[in-house]
Amino acid sequence: MSTEQNKANFRAIPEHILNTGDFDAIDQLFTADYVDHAALPPGLPDGVEGVKVFFRMLRSAFPDLHYTVEVVLAEGDLAAGHVSVTGTHKGEFMGIPPTGKQLRWTETHMGRLVDGKLAEHWGDYDQLGMLQQLGVMG
Repeated sequence: MSTEQNKANFRAIPEHILNTGDFDAIDQLFTADYVDHAALPPGLPDGVEGVKVFFRMLRSAFPDLHYTVEVVLAEGDLAAGHVSVTGTHKGEFMGIPPTGKQLRWTETHMGRLVDGKLAEHWGDYDQLGMLQQLGVMG
């Protein structure tokens, strides 16, 4: 795949899958042997199945979840991006009961793509900021 196609596919994960809840697209944008080097919540399965569970959990907790892609860069088979995220906490998230609060946080992601599909992922999330907005950390 071209660098531009890799950028488009990397961007489609937040903009298409997470913003619309089209979880069927996960199989089109992730390799079957996908490896996540970011810390998914404990107890989730590895690989693509863990991504499916986590994405569903996130959209259930924040039904109006919206990712804004600020930038995507790519070179060869690598892509990186920075996003800002908003959502209203209307469902349980990581054991935290719904607060009704509108949250905003940022995330930075890097991935390796094979034939246009995400094969490996590394990510950083503003978890402290999220927990502070939820009122569970000072």
